[in-house]
Amino acid sequence: MTTHLPSFPAVNENPLDTCLRLREIAPVVEVEFPGGVPAYLALTHKAVREILAGDNKTFLRDPRHWPALYDGSIPEDWPLRAIVQGGHLSTMDGGDHRRLRGLVGRAFTPARVQALEPRIQQIIDGLLDDVVAAGDGVDLVPAFTEALPMWVICELFGIPAEDRLRLRNWTATLLAHTTPPEVAFATQNELQAFLHELVERKQREPGDDLTSGLVQARDEGDRLTTDELVGVLWLMLVAGHETTVHLLGYAVVALARNPGQLRLAMAEDRWADVVEETLRYRHSVMMTSFRFTAEDVTVAGVRIPKGNAVGVVYQASGVDPAEYGDSADRFDITREQTGHLGFGHGPRYCIGAPLARLESRLALASLYRRLPRLSLAIDPDDIAYSPSFFTIGPLSLPVDLGLTAS
Repeated sequence: MTTHLPSFPAVNENPLDTCLRLREIAPVVEVEFPGGVPAYLALTHKAVREILAGDNKTFLRDPRHWPALYDGSIPEDWPLRAIVQGGHLSTMDGGDHRRLRGLVGRAFTPARVQALEPRIQQIIDGLLDDVVAAGDGVDLVPAFTEALPMWVICELFGIPAEDRLRLRNWTATLLAHTTPPEVAFATQNELQAFLHELVERKQREPGDDLTSGLVQARDEGDRLTTDELVGVLWLMLVAGHETTVHLLGYAVVALARNPGQLRLAMAEDRWADVVEETLRYRHSVMMTSFRFTAEDVTVAGVRIPKGNAVGVVYQASGVDPAEYGDSADRFDITREQTGHLGFGHGPRYCIGAPLARLESRLALASLYRRLPRLSLAIDPDDIAYSPSFFTIGPLSLPVDLGLTAS
């Protein structure tokens, strides 16, 4: 399957730069994804908001609404099938989506999340002890920005410590657009098998964790099948750590590039503002997994026929001058936040938003309180980023701790 559309991602170009270039063409642009697969990208704040508001109505997530997946147009070995047809919560619509979201939402109320603060702070303090012990040159990604969200989400869902690295590696492999098809499908199968085994183990040996609670809901007849339960776990475990990993990484980079903003955050304890501005300025999600048009629809003046796939580009919408003015691409924690789309909008607003905000605020406040002279040991322009157009963030952040006496 080949087209004459612009390629996404483009060769030798940062995906965000590609999106900003395409945004000059139109708010919504049809592109060619790897494998020659055509789909649309929504690139402005207005277009993204319109699509999110149309979830479960004009835009659906069940891949059965994308005929090209089934009529031979898209190859059977297209590697993105592992994500698009993953059988997880984000591929469900309507009543099924609301039912499963309601079950998970009980665990992520603001009050229940706030009760986690002491434990999250304890984890942070322990990780920072290890960072300090490692000394100058320590890589903050595996030691802190990756370790914290992994630890928290795995404790919540009862994932043993020895399985956390496997979960992290499965996630990175599935979300990378450079993963070969056979590896993508094998990884998805391994992750699904692990989650089924986790459900069976929690049925035999329930604990005080969310997986055990979901198993109990299934067994008490709460209209939850085992496949649905596994689909919920897939999304919550993958998205529940991946996005916060990159949120923390982007915040560290932004503060290193903007020392005046760092001084202000430290002086006035404005870490919540750092989190919100990072969500706007460099969202962890470059592009969501696809939505499918349930009918012919017009978005921001661009017509999209029924049965087509659309990716919502959060990173491009966050730096849209039409919404944020000439300073859209400037990191400014004093900016009045007028409704960024960092956690979505509409019926699919992020369930984990309270947890992500709490983790990130505590992590950044603790990091710079403990290490106020922390600095990158690498030029920000030399930082490598994950090879994914779904989620993207720094792969490595070597730092100097600033503890040497002057």
